[in-house]
Amino acid sequence: MSWRASERLMDTIRHYARFPATGVSLRQMVQFGEKPSVGTLFRASQFLAEELPIRLAHRVQELDELPDGLNEMPSVIKVKDWYAQSFELPRPELPSDIKSRLMKPSKAIGRNAFRLPAATPNPSIDEGESDGWGGLQNGNGKNKGLTRRYFAVVDDSSDWPADLHLYNQRFAQTLHHIKRRHDGVVTTMAQGILEYKRRRQRMQIDSTIQSFLDRFYMSRIGIRMLIGQHIALTDQSHHRDPNYVGIICTKTNVQDLAQEAIENARFVCEDHYGLFEAPKVQLVCNPNLDFMYVPGHLSHMLFETLKNSLRAVVETHGEEKQAFPVTKVIVAEGKEDITIKISDEGGGIPRSAIPLVWTYMYTTVDRTPSLDPDFDKSDFKAPMAGFGYGLPISRLYARYFGGDLKLISMEGAGAQNLQVPPWVLRKRLQSRNREISERKQVGDAEAVVNAPPRSNYSSPQEV
Repeated sequence: MSWRASERLMDTIRHYARFPATGVSLRQMVQFGEKPSVGTLFRASQFLAEELPIRLAHRVQELDELPDGLNEMPSVIKVKDWYAQSFELPRPELPSDIKSRLMKPSKAIGRNAFRLPAATPNPSIDEGESDGWGGLQNGNGKNKGLTRRYFAVVDDSSDWPADLHLYNQRFAQTLHHIKRRHDGVVTTMAQGILEYKRRRQRMQIDSTIQSFLDRFYMSRIGIRMLIGQHIALTDQSHHRDPNYVGIICTKTNVQDLAQEAIENARFVCEDHYGLFEAPKVQLVCNPNLDFMYVPGHLSHMLFETLKNSLRAVVETHGEEKQAFPVTKVIVAEGKEDITIKISDEGGGIPRSAIPLVWTYMYTTVDRTPSLDPDFDKSDFKAPMAGFGYGLPISRLYARYFGGDLKLISMEGAGAQNLQVPPWVLRKRLQSRNREISERKQVGDAEAVVNAPPRSNYSSPQEV
């Protein structure tokens, strides 16, 4: 019997959907993750226990209100049910003395203390009502609702009880279960759009659905970023990697990631076309160039753009050709940005077709494949060729931290994919101070999608 959300659960989801998402800057994530303790991990878990339901509720409500019958597609309903199932998270049961200690301000002062942004009200309790564990007495006989922050510095002057260690582990396991449940969201939504197009007999989707998919997938990136970061920090409390703060690598080597993406893209090309050797790719990059980023995001963008370029080269020049033109990957380090240019000789794209490249489900493959209804792999490993998702999703990853992905086509020659992920935090590189831009809030999907085009110069944003 398939799972079905109860009316009571849907009422709770609608309640949470009235609250806005709370942004978390990358700066906060890195500053907190440098020295994660049992107490701060617990406070972060309580932020997630309040924040994730809000983000999940927004997606459930939006999926439920999709226009033109799209919300009735079986695969879309399946995705909506996944989000609804993941809505409820465990609540802690701790003695009052531990709770009061967790809520006390830190003794940290001076250079080790820093100001946090203003928090938003706790949606799990109504005004004037205690939630049982998060209420704070204000001295007037009334409970003040616990506000939501990514974390708060707590008193770590002594050891925490075993119960708190156990709770942190169980919470991380719950997040891991949710993350695995949602691995197939991208591919299942792609199947849902395909079902919609076939039922409505439409070749393309309209701008309303396109905007929804941009918001939906950007929000998914934010949710998985928060979940993945918390899981990684919990694991790193036992096994610490000096170059990683959660899933954020403080020394992401561009050449290593680019070389790995090149090898993977060439392997897929050889396997798909049955080639003895795929078109060669020349990489021009400073081997010592590194910066703070999420390696998985950059790998995904590079792999998808390279895969598109190699496919264009093979199909333009023919599978029987002995020597294909070389595709070039050039990495340039500027004062404000790192720019990665991928130049191919794949014939280019007609000017009239360039806007379609960024629409979901647009593809030049003759026959769009179908997915197995039970397919549940993640978007990094999913067979997305032929679905037209590679470039749109990659552009969302680039824009997530303030960068961009652009396609400059020379019809009859080839295309150049410009990938511009910015510097993410202030750092010192080769004895020079870099002032670098930062995405204001992690996971603020609507703000990113609806933002005006990025200017050539952006000032750093302080949290």
